[in-house]
Amino acid sequence: MATYVTDIKKYTSSVNEAAVAGIVKHLGIALRNRDSSLVAGTDPAELARVRDSFLKKKLALTEPDSKLDAEVSAVVQKMKADTTKSRVTVYYLLAEHYKKLELFVKPA
Repeated sequence: MATYVTDIKKYTSSVNEAAVAGIVKHLGIALRNRDSSLVAGTDPAELARVRDSFLKKKLALTEPDSKLDAEVSAVVQKMKADTTKSRVTVYYLLAEHYKKLELFVKPA
């Protein structure tokens, strides 16, 4: 958990640790494999997967694909200095942008 929080802190001023835990839980088994735990920022199929599986299905966004693709690209661009883009960080930044972090926070 601390590794994810530290990585996210490189890109945003405050981190909701409960939301990070929820994203980690959502990704589950995908995080066990190095390849699936990272986002390939130059692979169009990978970026479409982020758009379709995360933005459309999980966050229930209905904006046009072009707008969603632009936001995914913006996050990838923000992280360009990092050669290994953590899927948790990418998803967190997207959820934060769309103000949907509460989807990942379990009620007390």
